[in-house]
Amino acid sequence: MKTGIQGIRIRRTAAVAVTTGAVLAAGAFTAAPAQAVATPSIVAKGGYVMNNADGTTLYTKYADTTRSTGSTTKIMTAKVVLAQPNLNLDSKVVIQKAYSDYVVRNHASQAHLIVGDQVTVRQLLYGLMLPSGCDAAYALADKFGSGSTMADRVKSFIGKMNTTAQSLHLAKTHFDSFDGIGNGNNYSTPRDLTKLASSAMTNSIFRSIVKTKSYTAQTITKTGSTRTMGTWTNTNTLLSSYSGAIGVKTGSGPEAGACLVFAATRNGKTVIGTVLASTTYAQRAADATKLLNYGFARLG
Repeated sequence: MKTGIQGIRIRRTAAVAVTTGAVLAAGAFTAAPAQAVATPSIVAKGGYVMNNADGTTLYTKYADTTRSTGSTTKIMTAKVVLAQPNLNLDSKVVIQKAYSDYVVRNHASQAHLIVGDQVTVRQLLYGLMLPSGCDAAYALADKFGSGSTMADRVKSFIGKMNTTAQSLHLAKTHFDSFDGIGNGNNYSTPRDLTKLASSAMTNSIFRSIVKTKSYTAQTITKTGSTRTMGTWTNTNTLLSSYSGAIGVKTGSGPEAGACLVFAATRNGKTVIGTVLASTTYAQRAADATKLLNYGFARLG
């Protein structure tokens, strides 16, 4: 008899335990879900954001549509230079009149290099990436291309840019200029440019340059004296306006609109992305800010 009562008590206890477990389990599934992160709306026609650590996509908007890239092209210009074997950043380049004539003819952004000055490769890289100097881009292409004429060397350098794009599997990227002033065949996508920037950021010199807000160079004139160049200010306003911003490069042009390849690090996590064909410089920064905030919210 006792055994029977004990058995009933055990069964009742077990039933209560099962019921309680079911209620807890039900509660776990019926509890309000965590607040979802709202996908932002941006003005730029194309955008892409990824987790730089593993390449996980965080945001897309026409991410694989090819567009003109403007001066974001210079990310590849710098990458090709920094990949040169036995690179000497302190080697000097004599500024040619052709570089100056080129920027004047094209009404292009420039580092205001002075003909006859001896400028180091390091200084040219800062002139390339901060004020977006097309004259600095020309000088670098002429320096690191191969050939007996300036035209041959520039063509060779652009060839290196395209070879590098292929090696990075950027299937929707092509360059026909060293600075983004294209001839109808200079294009990329938000996804490709983001991947390019992520690859470029593995180089410590590149990282150091693109996060620099301003830089002043001292060059050697053709008479041998020292000239202090005007201060080059980085065109990437996110470096001052967004906490954790570390780069990367602005771009603009009649076809390209306002472009920005951007990156920021917070709490050990890096978000990197691109907006192409925004409407104004202020708007591209606003678009990028939205996407960075969204990316970090996604990463948690």
